[in-house]
Amino acid sequence: MHTPEQRAAYLDTIRNFPGAFADLVNGLTDEQLTARALDGEWTIAQNIHHVADSHINSYVRLKLILTEERPPLKGYDQEAWAKLVDGDTPNIEVSLNLLRSLHTRWVAIFESLTEEQWQRVGIHSEIGELTPDDLVKIYADHCDAHIDQVTRTLAAQG
Repeated sequence: MHTPEQRAAYLDTIRNFPGAFADLVNGLTDEQLTARALDGEWTIAQNIHHVADSHINSYVRLKLILTEERPPLKGYDQEAWAKLVDGDTPNIEVSLNLLRSLHTRWVAIFESLTEEQWQRVGIHSEIGELTPDDLVKIYADHCDAHIDQVTRTLAAQG
């Protein structure tokens, strides 16, 4: 279980992520967004669209955990999602705007939780038991990981 201070730090990461992510990719060309600069890693555009998909899924999982008893939480094939037309396009503004709005709502829910709600449980199809306390850390780390991945991709592009 995380302390209130740890949760606050995780929430700051989630709260600030959409702006930091947008700043990182602001002004990139379509070529930069879709270049495969690192072997085995997604393009910058795919990273952006993936984060939107992933965070939507987590937001829904949080709501299920808070409103149902031990709900099933389905995993998904993120590689397959990244290959769909909306996951492999240089049109990133829709996903960046989605992240801004989604994170505002997501943080508001997290900030409203009682100690009891932080410990509610859902059952993820790949991971097993997940609590809101788990989700807040997982997705703060996820934000940091994708800032890092896009930064490395940009560096590899020269």
